[in-house]
Amino acid sequence: MSFFVRAYLRASTLEQNAERAKAMLDDFAQSHNVIICNYYIENESGAHLERPELFRLLNDSRTSDVLLIEDVDRLSRLTRDEWDRLKQLIRARDVRIVGVNVPTTWMHLRPGQNDFDSRIFGAINDMLLDMLAAIARRDYEQRRTRQKQGIEKAKTLGIYRGRKRNLKKYETIQKLLNSGTSWSSIQELVKCSRSTISAAKKHKFPDVKKTN
Repeated sequence: MSFFVRAYLRASTLEQNAERAKAMLDDFAQSHNVIICNYYIENESGAHLERPELFRLLNDSRTSDVLLIEDVDRLSRLTRDEWDRLKQLIRARDVRIVGVNVPTTWMHLRPGQNDFDSRIFGAINDMLLDMLAAIARRDYEQRRTRQKQGIEKAKTLGIYRGRKRNLKKYETIQKLLNSGTSWSSIQELVKCSRSTISAAKKHKFPDVKKTN
């Protein structure tokens, strides 16, 4: 086989399990007689382009390697501009996207196609990936809108309490940041997302004055 298959698994929060789809990807690879050489797993929002494991996958990739995903929304819930940026990065590496739920992309696992078939399927896949990425972004925005409407209604009824902050985790993150620990290392040590690190960094703890 002239290429490596690299599996990308993503979930938005720690409450979700990014490894949930691992068995599905393994079964898919086995049924197509390919071997997954590495798994890149992270808990990050698909609405943000800056994702450490996704960029590590791209940095590790070589020409004609396969980026295997469960579905397009695992790769992108990005705005159009950021999706275009990600596509440019993927194309610069000449990486082929294969989605378990996007059958036309499976052709990338069958080397030796003639130039005509390759170009036709390439055009179809480009169109499908753009369409599915747009749908994923729309679903994300609609969910955010419904969530905001629900919060506003709860506030009106006086029953909204907001999300509780894990101040102990925030304190740990701040100490690690102050010691010069990188964000990626903190994610691994504390088992948190980059958005949590950002929130912890901004959080102001009250000054405790000592009395004699």
